[in-house]
Amino acid sequence: MERVSVDIGGTFTDCFLVWGDRYVSAKALTTHQNLALGFNAALGQAIEQLNLTLEQVMGEVDSVRYATTLGTNALIERRGPTIGVITTAGFESSVPLSRGRGYGEGLPDRFRKDLPMAQRPEPIVPIPLIAGVRERLSETGEVIMALDEEDVRAQVRKLVDRGAQAFVVSLVNSVVNPAHELRVEELIRSEYPEHMLGSAPIILAHLVAGRKGEYARTSSAIVDAFLHKAMYLGLSTLELNLRDNGHERPMQVVHNSGGMAQLNSTDALQTLHSGPVAGIGASEHLAAETDLGNVVCSDMGGTSFDIGLVVEGGVKFYDFNPVIDRWMVNIPMVHLVTLGAGGGSVARYDRLRRTVAVGPESAGSDPGPACYDKGGRDVTVTDADLILGYLEPDNYAGGQIALSEKRATRLFQRNIGKPLDIDAVAAAKLVKQKVDNDMANGIAQELRARGYEPANFTLLAYGGNGALHACGIADAIGIKKVLVPPFSAIFSAVGAGNMDQLHIHERSVYLQIYDSVTRALLSDFDGFNAIVEQLEERGRLDLVRQGYGEDEIEHRLELDMRYGNQLAQTAVVVGQNRITRSSELLELIALFGRDYGKRFGEGSQAPEAGIRINTVRVASFVRAPKLAFSKVLPAPETLRPAPEPAERKICHFIGHDAPTETGFYRLESLEPGHVVEGPSVVISESTTFLVEPGWRLSVGEYGAGWLERQDKVGETQ
Repeated sequence: MERVSVDIGGTFTDCFLVWGDRYVSAKALTTHQNLALGFNAALGQAIEQLNLTLEQVMGEVDSVRYATTLGTNALIERRGPTIGVITTAGFESSVPLSRGRGYGEGLPDRFRKDLPMAQRPEPIVPIPLIAGVRERLSETGEVIMALDEEDVRAQVRKLVDRGAQAFVVSLVNSVVNPAHELRVEELIRSEYPEHMLGSAPIILAHLVAGRKGEYARTSSAIVDAFLHKAMYLGLSTLELNLRDNGHERPMQVVHNSGGMAQLNSTDALQTLHSGPVAGIGASEHLAAETDLGNVVCSDMGGTSFDIGLVVEGGVKFYDFNPVIDRWMVNIPMVHLVTLGAGGGSVARYDRLRRTVAVGPESAGSDPGPACYDKGGRDVTVTDADLILGYLEPDNYAGGQIALSEKRATRLFQRNIGKPLDIDAVAAAKLVKQKVDNDMANGIAQELRARGYEPANFTLLAYGGNGALHACGIADAIGIKKVLVPPFSAIFSAVGAGNMDQLHIHERSVYLQIYDSVTRALLSDFDGFNAIVEQLEERGRLDLVRQGYGEDEIEHRLELDMRYGNQLAQTAVVVGQNRITRSSELLELIALFGRDYGKRFGEGSQAPEAGIRINTVRVASFVRAPKLAFSKVLPAPETLRPAPEPAERKICHFIGHDAPTETGFYRLESLEPGHVVEGPSVVISESTTFLVEPGWRLSVGEYGAGWLERQDKVGETQ
């Protein structure tokens, strides 16, 4: 297997190269002005480690996979075309009104609760660029009012006169009958062929989002249209870069649904948050191979801290209506919570509370933290880690970046120490404690909101700063065991390399599989199976179009189920794709009950309220060869004390007033099975393990390691 996978983040571009049985990782600073430059730099480092040429690698790898923040950045910066929206007459205000709490979507809690100062976000599409056309379909797709084609032509001309450069067509109930949306597209193209208006994107809402919900579905199409140009230009540049270097196969793009597809089968909306989702995919694979049980994924990079869940039993966590920036959308996205807490998160004095605050603002990669000595005047979490002694100034990021401890200390003292009347070390301790607690609180809220206790989970800590803050996060939340996975600093890139070719199609339904009033079970099995077959056919066509054989394609059925009218909805992975008899329906009900009980406690099930299916979802995929994780963790019989550290230095720890002598190790000097007692620091080229007092590290393969909390030396909790 020869494969290149890349995660382009806000600060670093991570590259993972698989060449036969050799695995190589590399990092380079992200070049936002041209993403290909950062990719080339990272890939160049990886190739150099294998003594290969760029032409040799590009000509022989079976795929190059990208996860990128390009779309996220474009949305934040509001870089996109002028969009015209065509909707059913009478529904022109659906998007401007959004919904009652639309003013607070995408904002931190403290702003969502500040009703007197509440303001809705600046709209992507202003009201004059929303046009209603005369037509109407019923909720079952029957034509109540035929499409008035002359009205459509008139409204399209009006939008073009007002500057529309792209069109979104979102008609009511088009998910059950798309005929009118398809006809509007034909009319736009006949009215304004490409030689007149240029290649103006036309986005049909029923193709972007397959579930009902007019506001969220239209918002999904608007965001997709807004990102279309930026994604097309940015990803096309990356693909041309591959072609120039001799890679002739189609470029693969990671999707936030948990899979990947070729660039020509990718919507812009599907790329948002694709990097963190790739990390969750890698976590799921690792947990299955190593029998970890329940895992909470934590990705601490330079800009953000991402949280995901992997739970035993096949429970899939999707955001049914995720919020992208300030907009609710309606696509199946792997559930993810993002906090503004990374190595580059800015720390400042909070005048109101007379303490420190961290994030969500980030110093990014340019100018970066103060210690980068590139002109940045804000202090960050990385500056705090340096002042506390955990980082080596001359050996950060494999020696690529020289850190200035003097500059970090001076600015820390000025920005935080002086207002609080403490020295720089005490201020750095406050910052580390604050950011660790913020991340721990985010994990605790996420777990408990879904009915889980943190003590029943293993913390999977990855990202460039994951191993550095893992002990502090676990201490704050009460988790006893932390796994730092192999290649932890670029784990999301590893996940991109492990993903299957996948397309997800879904349809909103209202299927009462158990009616509590009549006490009757669903009997229309043919109707249910017909819906599944239609979704499978759409997925099959997607994959065949990309060159895959029909014998390679598999389908996975998922159902969003709930008791009665409860808001709590559970995505259940069904073992078989057809229901042909009542006994199979009863097995589905039992599976739903077990998953529900695991989430909310056994006995909380409420079948007396009825059981219904809200969404039928089919994931169509082609399996790809994957990395083997089963042998990366140290076996208990191989554990033995590590040799004496290469050197000892002074570090500062939370809860310890006095400076503490700390052993410093090089990861390459340790072997799988070596046990390092805390306090210690283990340094690799891409990350730093901080083994805090009361913890120990058991070293595994490829930079993996168990961090376990102890009651006393040698006794793990």
